Amino acid sequence: MNYKVLFRKLHKTIREIERSEDISKTLFDILKRLINEFHEEMGLVGGRLYKSSNDSYVLIHQYSLEGKKVRPGYKISITYKPLQDLLEHGFVIMDENDPGFDRRVERVVGVSFFAAIAIGEENRHIIAFTLRPGIKREDVIYSLNTIRHVINLKLRQEELEDIIQEAKKIQQSILPRSFPKFADYDIYGMSIPAEDVGGDLYDFLPISDRVLGVAVADSSGHGFPAALQARDAITGLRMGIEEHFKIIKTIEKLNRIISKSSLATKFISLFYGEFEANGNLIYCNAGHPPPILFRKDMMLHLKKGGLVLGPNPLAKYERGFVNFQHGTILVIYTDGITEASNHEGNLFGIKRLERVILKHIGESSESITKRIFEKVERFSRGCSYVDDRTVVIVKR
Repeated sequence: MNYKVLFRKLHKTIREIERSEDISKTLFDILKRLINEFHEEMGLVGGRLYKSSNDSYVLIHQYSLEGKKVRPGYKISITYKPLQDLLEHGFVIMDENDPGFDRRVERVVGVSFFAAIAIGEENRHIIAFTLRPGIKREDVIYSLNTIRHVINLKLRQEELEDIIQEAKKIQQSILPRSFPKFADYDIYGMSIPAEDVGGDLYDFLPISDRVLGVAVADSSGHGFPAALQARDAITGLRMGIEEHFKIIKTIEKLNRIISKSSLATKFISLFYGEFEANGNLIYCNAGHPPPILFRKDMMLHLKKGGLVLGPNPLAKYERGFVNFQHGTILVIYTDGITEASNHEGNLFGIKRLERVILKHIGESSESITKRIFEKVERFSRGCSYVDDRTVVIVKR
């Protein structure tokens, strides 16, 4: 038997099985496919799927090319010696001449030569195969362990995909589904994670008909843990911000909460600003890359605030104030934009970002945002993302 060829064939076969919400159905589909495609080279003539239940394993599905069938519900006690060996080693192979083989138990399912594997982290399922007489045991043992490895790999991958999809749903539920219509402001945002989920989040908080809050958070790192951290910051803001609450007190309280959290090994930068309908902007920058404010007569980097959230629970913050005149543009971004690199190791940088904005300053917030992403993508073409990329633009 060519073991490498067998492994590749098994891996391909099991990978092609369509997943089901019911793991038992997925495993039964795998069992049938294995018997149909490998009965000659592996001597598989039938199979049964068992599921753990209290002190026994219960037959839930069976498939056979020949031989006896038994009604589902048949139970095998965990005191049965072959079953104990199986749970200890992950696999077992036995015929009627082996010690521990009980003809009374195996007669019910019509088996005289069988092999079985335990599936899953807690051995919740067992797949048992009826074997053709004469098949080499060493070939069966290798095949069993290969099958078990490939099936468990598939189940872990599907479990991970479920976690990732759930994380995506959580993140998508936090990201705004639309952009606010507020006074005479033009607002747009975009975020692209480096992985399936990211540590960047932005949000719009309609505090009243006169005030709109805009927040951009960036958790150090990326992926699922970073997404949870950024979610905590945005959720904390949503709960803490009201029209008559002081920005600084809210940020300092949020910092203390994040500092005490179990995920505080990672830090969060946050820019939060409150735009008033009359053009006032009050903001606090907690360790975030300073947003760039463009006005006809000047360009400002909004730095006032304090440390990133998390490392120092006693950190103090200050607020900044800007008169957001008509024609003013504020570009809030995360460092995944300016730290995007090309093949030569050069960074996109703040100067390139400023040039893109100035070149398209007469366009809408949506158009400028998309221009920035296009330029960054072109600059770093062929290089993988090392950080999440986010831009939020507010224009009046």
